[in-house]
Amino acid sequence: MKRRNFAHRPGCAVEATLDLIDGKWKGVILYHLQGGTRRFGELRRQMPGITQRMLTKQLRALEDDMLIVRTVYAEVPPRVEYRLSETGESLRPVIDILKAWGESHRERLSCGPDPAAVQLPDRAA
Repeated sequence: MKRRNFAHRPGCAVEATLDLIDGKWKGVILYHLQGGTRRFGELRRQMPGITQRMLTKQLRALEDDMLIVRTVYAEVPPRVEYRLSETGESLRPVIDILKAWGESHRERLSCGPDPAAVQLPDRAA
């Protein structure tokens, strides 16, 4: 995946970081890999909303960006494991803060309860 050049732009460090973990799934994958080495199937089970094709694509992008390490074992059938690289480990505080922020704002985020299902108090004057 070709990275954009953020040099000499205001906020370039923030743009570059967000470019590495952009999209719906990369941050989630990094979060699950914080728990240790995972196989493809394990990641798939932990993220039921992702397709096999998208998980493969996102794992390749994270590997290309050197945030994860892919290890293939010479077995039949082949066993493939993914883990955070040293650079990926350095994102741990960022992912933890994103998780904490999401938990504290869950009520107004899409993963909170359906706003239509929440009954508002009657404002009879």
